[in-house]
Amino acid sequence: MRLPRSKSPVLLFALLLALVSCKTTDTPTARVEPPPQAVAPTITAAAPAPVAEPAPPQPDPVDVLIAQAEKQYQSGQANYAAGHLEAAKDNFDQAFDLLLESPLYVHSNDRLRQEFDKIVEGVHNLELLALKQGDGFSEQQAEPAPIDEANSVTFPVDPNIKAKAEVELKNTRSDLPLVLNDEVASYINYYSTRGRGFLERALVRSGRYRAMILRILKQEGVPQDLIYLAEAESGFHPLALSRVGARGMWQFMASRASGYGLVRNWWEDDRQDPEKATRAAARHLKDLFNQFGDWYLAMAAYNSGPGNVQRAVQRTGYADFWELYRRNVLPPETKNYVPIILAVTIMAKNPSQYGLEHLVLDDPVASDTVTIDYPVDLRLVAECVDSDVAALQDLNPSLLRMTTPKSGSFDLHLPAGTADKFQSAIAAIPVDKRVWWRYHKVGSGETVAEIARQYRTTARAIEEVNNLDDGDLQTDAKLIIPVTPGRRDRAEVAGMVFAKHPTFYRVRKGDTILSVADDFGVPAARLRRWNGLKGDRLRAGARLRIYKPVPAARLAAQDKRTSSRGKTGKVASKAKKKQSLDAEAAGRVLHKVKPGETLYSIASQYNTSVAALRRANRVGEILRPGDVLVIRQP
Repeated sequence: MRLPRSKSPVLLFALLLALVSCKTTDTPTARVEPPPQAVAPTITAAAPAPVAEPAPPQPDPVDVLIAQAEKQYQSGQANYAAGHLEAAKDNFDQAFDLLLESPLYVHSNDRLRQEFDKIVEGVHNLELLALKQGDGFSEQQAEPAPIDEANSVTFPVDPNIKAKAEVELKNTRSDLPLVLNDEVASYINYYSTRGRGFLERALVRSGRYRAMILRILKQEGVPQDLIYLAEAESGFHPLALSRVGARGMWQFMASRASGYGLVRNWWEDDRQDPEKATRAAARHLKDLFNQFGDWYLAMAAYNSGPGNVQRAVQRTGYADFWELYRRNVLPPETKNYVPIILAVTIMAKNPSQYGLEHLVLDDPVASDTVTIDYPVDLRLVAECVDSDVAALQDLNPSLLRMTTPKSGSFDLHLPAGTADKFQSAIAAIPVDKRVWWRYHKVGSGETVAEIARQYRTTARAIEEVNNLDDGDLQTDAKLIIPVTPGRRDRAEVAGMVFAKHPTFYRVRKGDTILSVADDFGVPAARLRRWNGLKGDRLRAGARLRIYKPVPAARLAAQDKRTSSRGKTGKVASKAKKKQSLDAEAAGRVLHKVKPGETLYSIASQYNTSVAALRRANRVGEILRPGDVLVIRQP
């Protein structure tokens, strides 16, 4: 059917409105009917709030700390039982450090204090067991390596010294290439002034080892003037120890030493054996020369490791030490290292130029060597050959303790001409008693009973092992003393006399009961008793009470002076003080510290040790000009 034409616009408009209304129902602004009930749960306002799960309980920090310390302590006990004493010591140190360095104060918590006391007591008991077996957790006293001091100074170039050195260098013969530039000249100035004492003492000491070192360097096919590397590094001290842990005459790090066959264990450290370390150093330097093709680069690599030098070469493209020096791509101590060695070499090879021609070198070390396969105490060895322990320690610097290794073979060095005497004397001591038993030289009028009391043994035991029938003793005769294990230390303590008035010592970082006791020459057990301490740990800054050992005659004289004050108290007091000062000064000298001096340089000047200076003066590492030090004369 056809619609009338007049109605078409109206119908079209209506259809348009219908279409528009259909589209607007989907727009956000349009009001529409509520959605069906089925989708109502999607409305967030109607959803219930989620229930939060409870947080897990935080562990008690005290429990955590105790568990960590206990783990290290148990590991230490396991290592000790397995004979890994160095590892056990590290475990025990970590257990103590955990407790002492924690923000939780040990003594403010009963459980922490109980754990600490348990570990202290346990370690102390193990330490006593170790000492009864001839060793302990304490090692021999090291000497600071002089290379550290030289590396820490900067000296100007003296034009006069440099000019003279340039003239001398033209006539200097060396199997090492020698150059003279400002870097070398500055160290010639140092060793001509502030470092002169070290240079002189090192040259004198070189006589002990010079023949042996030159022989080995020649055998290994390396320049013999590399001997001056050892002079600069250690001053020919087998016990030299650097700040970074390099040890011995040739300053080997432990990892590098093991690669060249140097043994390091609880009883010995071959880095401190002059001959073994020299052989290893020669081979290492030869390997480095083969790698770099240059002795200066080989020496630099000897100091900081071949990896550092190789990276510097690759980074710059220059296999030349002085170019690497100018480009500042080597560690500072390595930059100084080669100039130091060259300066020492030039001066040592031109003694008259530098006023060194008057020096008299030490005699070469002469000794007999016996190879043993049993442990023996050096004190017994000394008694066998009528020597002293210090001389034996000097001949056997690789020994870290007073006892030779418990297993394997060991080359024991003895004073020259005493090998047969030792073998004869030691044969009378049962193998399993050579860590404990002693020899005693009979004094005039001594009886068996008196000697037995001295060593805390019995007269009958002495008579039996020495086949004494009538008990009569001949003066200067040697008796075997069968000391019972565990009584030796008590016997030694029993013969000591201690001062009536204490000395107070402030604990430094790294000190232990055993190290302090050794520095002051007192038994560790007495040091613990005087201060109410257990174990071996000390807190830095703590104040220790120490009664120094004194001769019995001096103590009696002090008593006599004290009782004689009487009515003239003031005069007697002054007299006592003067007498005391006179007694203290006997066998000693006073040294006033000069600018730039260190404990090491002063110790070397007076042929003593840093440890002895500290014992006599209770000083730290830093000295002030004007300080007065007491020097005990040997």
